[in-house]
Amino acid sequence: MVDAAQNAVIRRLIRAGAGSDDEIDALLKDVGLTEVARVLVEEVLFRCPEPANTAAVDVALDLTHGGERHTVALRMVRDEPIRTVEDDSARVRSRVAFTAPDLVRRLFGPADSPRTGDFRNSFVPTPQDPGQVSELLAEMNTVLRAAAQATATLMAGCTGRCPDLGELSIRYGSDKWASFHWYTAHYERHFAPYRDRPVRVLEIGIGGFDDDLGGGSLKMWKRYFPQGTVFGLDIYDKTALTEPRLTALVGDQNDPEYLTEMAREHGPFDIVIDDGSHVNEHVLTSFRTLFPYVRPGGLYVIEDLQTAYFTDFGGSTGGVAGPGTSLGLVKGLIDDLHHREHREPAVVRPTPAQSTVTGLHAYHNIAFVEKGTNGEDTLPSWMDADVWTALGAK
Repeated sequence: MVDAAQNAVIRRLIRAGAGSDDEIDALLKDVGLTEVARVLVEEVLFRCPEPANTAAVDVALDLTHGGERHTVALRMVRDEPIRTVEDDSARVRSRVAFTAPDLVRRLFGPADSPRTGDFRNSFVPTPQDPGQVSELLAEMNTVLRAAAQATATLMAGCTGRCPDLGELSIRYGSDKWASFHWYTAHYERHFAPYRDRPVRVLEIGIGGFDDDLGGGSLKMWKRYFPQGTVFGLDIYDKTALTEPRLTALVGDQNDPEYLTEMAREHGPFDIVIDDGSHVNEHVLTSFRTLFPYVRPGGLYVIEDLQTAYFTDFGGSTGGVAGPGTSLGLVKGLIDDLHHREHREPAVVRPTPAQSTVTGLHAYHNIAFVEKGTNGEDTLPSWMDADVWTALGAK
């Protein structure tokens, strides 16, 4: 579990990544290199892809600041989790070194920012150790290749850049791509402007079954938003998934009182994703309760709209989704977006949705609702039907 002190360090690191050198120096002075390194290494390990090397390799990650140095040895081999190795048992084949400020910027700074060039890599042992060099040459076909693969794995974790969402979906076991759904291309289109922001993301529904806790999509979002904080809500206890920048919450998405309390504590959110029960009543309850806690400029996403036609989920029959369904909600929001055009009856006091829904994008089984100020006025009152008819005749 993540304690309050570690959360505080993570928040400062995220701010410092886009801040000044003085801000990073102050953080290192206040917290110390050892604690900062512990948090950074945990983030690096989360971002690393699975190792490709079939022979086990120990890679050292050195972090320096001023005259201090913190080193951790990482053992990598295919089909096994990356793990730290005690100094006395490590057989380091490769060493990667950063200054602590540079790694902070690589992990939490803008993805397109120039790097400072403090990175150093050296395969060890060095030529000054003839005995070990001979041993290394004898194993060159396997050891050097494995060391290069392991080093590449570590370097892939030492960056804010990441693969596209389709690849991340497969890596972390989310079903949002190439399985039941094909959502990630739509997510890429709408989430790209938020990539380098310290966003707060809430996803309703953590997934999993039997002994599998799920959480694949939460980890995908954590990796996709390198400065983000991710929350997952599920009716079952999945709190064992909680880790830095990812918190699993237990609650009912159909309970407005709980949702309000949760949103006040953890929101406001930049993005809310409803991938929960998909029961139509639950979808409407969650939207009506949580949309006010989406920041202006944010998004509310509703997945799996097909249940609007499933009667056992409260959907409609006959091929037309009714107002009490998820698709009925989306269609109603389009009317809300155009509330200034309503004539009979005219809208005197706009509802919260009418005032703040600024756009909708609907795709197969998924919809994105934009939050902002719906302040665009209607046409002048003198432009009545007769005027429109006259204009159209020209």
